[in-house]
Amino acid sequence: MKLRAPAFVALLFWATLAWAQFPSRPVTIIVPIPPGGAPDIAARVLADKLGQTLGQPVVVENRAGANGNIANELVAKAQPDGYTLGLLADSQIAINPHLYKMQIDTLRDLSPVSPVAVNQFVLTINPSLPVKTFPEFIEYARKADPPLAYASGGNGSQHHLTMEMLKQRAGIKLLHVPYKGGAPAAAATVAGDTAAMWSGSSNAPQIKAGRLRALAVSGAKRSPQYPELPTISEFYPGFENSIWLGLFGPAGIPEATLERLRAEVNRALESPDVKHKLNTAGGLDPYIANPDEFAALIRRDYAKYAKVVKEIGIKLD
Repeated sequence: MKLRAPAFVALLFWATLAWAQFPSRPVTIIVPIPPGGAPDIAARVLADKLGQTLGQPVVVENRAGANGNIANELVAKAQPDGYTLGLLADSQIAINPHLYKMQIDTLRDLSPVSPVAVNQFVLTINPSLPVKTFPEFIEYARKADPPLAYASGGNGSQHHLTMEMLKQRAGIKLLHVPYKGGAPAAAATVAGDTAAMWSGSSNAPQIKAGRLRALAVSGAKRSPQYPELPTISEFYPGFENSIWLGLFGPAGIPEATLERLRAEVNRALESPDVKHKLNTAGGLDPYIANPDEFAALIRRDYAKYAKVVKEIGIKLD
């Protein structure tokens, strides 16, 4: 049906007005982990920049628990007006649905606003372990009795899934000890409560200081941050697991509000100061994609992790 000229002008007027009016009060970004991990760092860097460009405070609220499902539900059940958003990791969107009985459908009940950042994991161990290289770690873990304990950011987290993938490929046994986020998991590994973990790049200071020993990276290519470290795929071809972070809102956010948010997020990610802060504070790279590309990535990873969870046979108590 074609719109008459007056109707089209009215529609354009209201769309422009919605763009101009949003936001008229503070915006909240919910983070699914305690302070210190990659999603928290990315949220705070982004919030600082968006607060400047949107003209309203952007507040970060940490709501940890249930491997991000608490944050997922808070975002999904918020008013769909753009004032409550979530800085969520791929594990909350594409992995949790295959592991938990969730109160929401992450594909249906959340609106993807924009991707924010991408990085890869670093396999790290407590320096007291008598190993210096990745092959030495695998051999040591294979012989360990009882099995070495490893920390993760929670049941079903990327830390957990990536280590289970490695266990399967290398044929080793490790004991999983879940924590409420990557920061407390790193603290446990530094303290020697656990022997190993997949560290997010926010743990770079711990690695640099020698409190964690880095052995390998999980991406398809070597990391510019750790060029001396091999990829796992150099030993087990095809092994690869990178992570992405994205901004989400509840389903039903007006398109004009989504367009404003997307435009400001992309502008922020393109700015040199945001790129620098993401990289230096969290070892993160800005990730810019259009809505269709982001939606395709979400669908691809949803299907990918459904297969991985089934093949590995992960079951949560």
